[in-house]
Amino acid sequence: MTPRAPSALGILVGMLFFSAALRLTIGAGPALAEAEEMLAGSPEAPREAPADCNDAVSEELLAALQAREERLSTRESQVADRMQALRVAEREVREHLEQLRAAEESLEATIATAETANDGDITNLVSVYESMKPAEAAALFEEMTPEFAAGFMARMRPDTAAAVMAGLEPATAYSISVVIAGRNARVPTE
Repeated sequence: MTPRAPSALGILVGMLFFSAALRLTIGAGPALAEAEEMLAGSPEAPREAPADCNDAVSEELLAALQAREERLSTRESQVADRMQALRVAEREVREHLEQLRAAEESLEATIATAETANDGDITNLVSVYESMKPAEAAALFEEMTPEFAAGFMARMRPDTAAAVMAGLEPATAYSISVVIAGRNARVPTE
């Protein structure tokens, strides 16, 4: 079994995961830096602050972290919803692809049956024309267009075809011969 190439949907899902991880990583850095700044204070301020100042900073820090957590939870929920929607869409795409494959196989089978039936009908007509007397077959071929008659003539046994061609008007025989000879003129040789 050959390995499957990643689907566009799979690549998109991977990119969304990478984006979420990157946002979490990038977003956490500024929040931590802000928290450190709040704890450290300004460079001129002494390292130890009064107790009531530490409480105020701690409360602000806690409020900032809680707000940040709420935003991250909301974003995480949105990403989870998107991921679920992508999984559903991917499943539907796979189902449609399977349906298309089944329809294509059915169509190929139908075309093969039609081609076989058509080939069988033409073979039967060639046999009928070959079993006729050359003069009677020539009369029928006179009524056909040169392109149509050439299709039958090319499938007939050479001796029978020669006898029928001998019974045709020279112009008709020439037209049929030109069509037969020119059938493969445009086929590439390389």
